[in-house]
Amino acid sequence: MKKAKHIFAFFCLKDTYKIMKGIFPIDKFNNIETPFYYYDTKVLRETLDTIKREASKYENYHVHYAIKANANNKILEIISNSGLGADCVSGGEVKAAIKAGFPADKVVFAGVGKSDKEINLALDYNISCFNVESVPELEVINELAKAKGKVANVAFRINPNVGAHTHANITTGLAENKFGISMEDMDKVIDMAKEMNNVEFVGLHFHIGSQILEMDDFVALCNRVNQLQEKLTSMRIIVKSINVGGGLGIDYSHPNRKPIPSFAEFFNTYHKHIKLYPGQKLHFELGRAVVGQCGSLISRVIYVKEGTNKKFAILDAGMTDLIRPALYQAYHKIENISSDEPMETYDVVGPICESSDVFGKAIDLNKTHRGDLIALRSAGAYGEIMASRYNCRELPIGYIEEDLI
Repeated sequence: MKKAKHIFAFFCLKDTYKIMKGIFPIDKFNNIETPFYYYDTKVLRETLDTIKREASKYENYHVHYAIKANANNKILEIISNSGLGADCVSGGEVKAAIKAGFPADKVVFAGVGKSDKEINLALDYNISCFNVESVPELEVINELAKAKGKVANVAFRINPNVGAHTHANITTGLAENKFGISMEDMDKVIDMAKEMNNVEFVGLHFHIGSQILEMDDFVALCNRVNQLQEKLTSMRIIVKSINVGGGLGIDYSHPNRKPIPSFAEFFNTYHKHIKLYPGQKLHFELGRAVVGQCGSLISRVIYVKEGTNKKFAILDAGMTDLIRPALYQAYHKIENISSDEPMETYDVVGPICESSDVFGKAIDLNKTHRGDLIALRSAGAYGEIMASRYNCRELPIGYIEEDLI
């Protein structure tokens, strides 16, 4: 039977659980060495269409894709063809964006530690803007741009001291974080830029965190931006652009029911609460919200091990393939896509020689056997891109839907 690309529900034999599982082309998967990443490009394209539709409701809203979330070249090409810009945080990401077809005038370069080599690379590509995070960085960009006879557009990343309801490791907008220029130093840095001949100050940049689901966090950022804009207007300064970063999260618990985040609510929150001046552009940098739900890590069960008090499903994928559970104690929905048998409870673990190589404990799966295919859902963001070769393991390959036709 041909496997369709949509969501379905089924009841287990005991009729005690209602399980939502994604349908995958299992017949194709059986011919591919596991573990690997699989990207549902229909979900990706529907997500991109939703972003464009909702952002276009508001004048001068511009969306960039955060390359760090997933730099698979085929994924990048689909996103660049949709018309989004690119947010980069390394020279390698700038190269990847240009290679995938993102226009240089839609590429911005952020990051707290840009090297001279990376800055020169971005200058040679004539990218749109550098998001500057310190005075020393501003001085270096001015010096390197002067050597090339160029003027670099710069926006200052301001640390707004705004918290976000998310994991501590992905909160970026507090005064204690390493990112950005303090609000107290903003005036001084702007004055310095005015005295430099090879940089042009064009905007302000903010980013408060990632995997944010509470709109009140974005409202707090809007209030802080409004406050800083009022201060600038008192100095007779109106910047060309405001970049509020990204941060919009996804529903890891229900990837089938909610494959596309509420972009309507996200953009409308900014529309209602941020005060833009005539002609100002508002930029967004979305990563996880763009690609998170389109990707799954596909693995096979190597062994089912009976422990003293529990059963282990040991996969051929490990923390080297998907590090988020080990790094952030992150949750990914786990599905046995080979079995429709009654549910049993397992600890789902990998083969890496680390106690933290655990994808989930006490996970209800359809009765699991050696060789079954397991899908770790919502793995399109910070999955393949963060894979490593620890234990001398091979890196997982990423396949898009069209590769398997």
